[in-house]
Amino acid sequence: MNGRATATRHGRDRRAHVVHGPQGAPRVRGTAPRVAVIGGGIAGLAAATALAERGVHVTVYEREHQLGGRLRGWPEELADGSTITMSRGFHAFFRQYYNLRGLLRRTDPALRTLRGLPDYPLRHSGGLQDGFARVPRTPPWSALGFAALSPTFGGRDLTRMNARAALPLLDVRVPDIYRRLDHLSAWEFLERIRFPRAAHHLAFEVFSRSFFADPRHLSAAELALMFHIYFLGSSEGLLFDVPREPFPAALWEPLARYLTGHGADLRTGRAVEHVEPARGGGFHVVTGDGRQRCDAVVLALDVNGLRHVVGQSPRFVDDAAWRARIMGLGTAPPFLVSRLWLDRRVAPDRPGFLGTSGYGALDNVSVLERWEGEAARWSARTGGSVVELHAYAVDPAADRAAEQRGLLAQLHRLYPETRDARIVDARHAWHADCPLFPVGGHRNRPTVRTPDPAVTVAGDIVRSGLPVALMERAATTGFLAANALLERWGLRGQTLWTVPVRGRTAALRALNRLVGD
Repeated sequence: MNGRATATRHGRDRRAHVVHGPQGAPRVRGTAPRVAVIGGGIAGLAAATALAERGVHVTVYEREHQLGGRLRGWPEELADGSTITMSRGFHAFFRQYYNLRGLLRRTDPALRTLRGLPDYPLRHSGGLQDGFARVPRTPPWSALGFAALSPTFGGRDLTRMNARAALPLLDVRVPDIYRRLDHLSAWEFLERIRFPRAAHHLAFEVFSRSFFADPRHLSAAELALMFHIYFLGSSEGLLFDVPREPFPAALWEPLARYLTGHGADLRTGRAVEHVEPARGGGFHVVTGDGRQRCDAVVLALDVNGLRHVVGQSPRFVDDAAWRARIMGLGTAPPFLVSRLWLDRRVAPDRPGFLGTSGYGALDNVSVLERWEGEAARWSARTGGSVVELHAYAVDPAADRAAEQRGLLAQLHRLYPETRDARIVDARHAWHADCPLFPVGGHRNRPTVRTPDPAVTVAGDIVRSGLPVALMERAATTGFLAANALLERWGLRGQTLWTVPVRGRTAALRALNRLVGD
């Protein structure tokens, strides 16, 4: 999926949906427009890529000193003198992420920087465990196979389920799913279905917490959309890839070289203070060291950054209702990433990634040397392990030191061999900047287009009308933001792919419409 081969899906699902970009000239002819992309995460880099490939003058402003946004990495020195790359933690690159993977193919056409993990295991403290390695990938056999193989489903559980309440899961369409379910929480929706409690905790709670939110506060529409993307709507399956090296080396440094090769100006360590209309048209983007004029702006910021720029730019996008919606956006509760360098290795049968439920605040555990080169080299040199622990949706009032100790205690409970391990070093990263998808919040989220046609918005908070979420929503809306500007200038846009935009079975779609209406 590059500027010349935009119709290549690079996936196994023959029902994947193509979204054609605007038609036009392949590159700028004459004076090139100038675009300021504010934010150097996935969304901003996708927008910058599509624009720069077509000859648009692009300047990317990123407040951090590294690109990648919530997937950035930065160097730190451990107590043993080792230089390592710290980050905000594990991220799964699912095979359904067609547009994110298309972005990465710009510098790695075969995606050799990614490697697949053999399973996506989930473990409950009560002893139940699920996985997806043996589950068929094509719906509806995926759902039937999961139910047949999972210890959380029994015959009595299946007969108790409310099939009528579950029908929206069988034909997820955007935005219709928000009309039907956005008024419910994910927890309430599963209660209505009478989903088996063990499966409720082990599978769906793990998925809902991928949004860094408690399922009691997450929109049921987002949960249903995830079910469609990863399970009943797509035949790509639930297995995923991870980078072979830390994010900067594997992903962002090569993409930065690609962008500068296309004339993009990447300004890291530059926070945008505000944006103001320029006399005669266009805008001035103001940073601490000056201002630059541009013809258009892509706002590719996290929620806090978006609210800051809009709030500090009173004459930018002169529409009171739009500005009020932006200022009303919220963030999910804090989350914690604890990375530990241990003086001995964990047991050899421990998976590279494990989702957990019932282990206090612990949501998952990664053993980084199983798949990341930098961690593997440290492990080979020292005989130790690099273990990463995640806790999502932590109470904002919680004692942070106590939470960190609690994660370590749960690791000892889960992997007993770590109890006697000495911690060579540890890093604890706390963040509270992920978007919140609350009950009833869909109508207030921004769209790619704004009241000003020269301003677009991109990111995982943005609603697009396509079945995408998380990192893939960031990449997709980044490309869509670029397409909206390219269309204004008569330039060819980026072709995109998504999972199917509706349920896969005609009879179930018809039944869902009958019941839903």
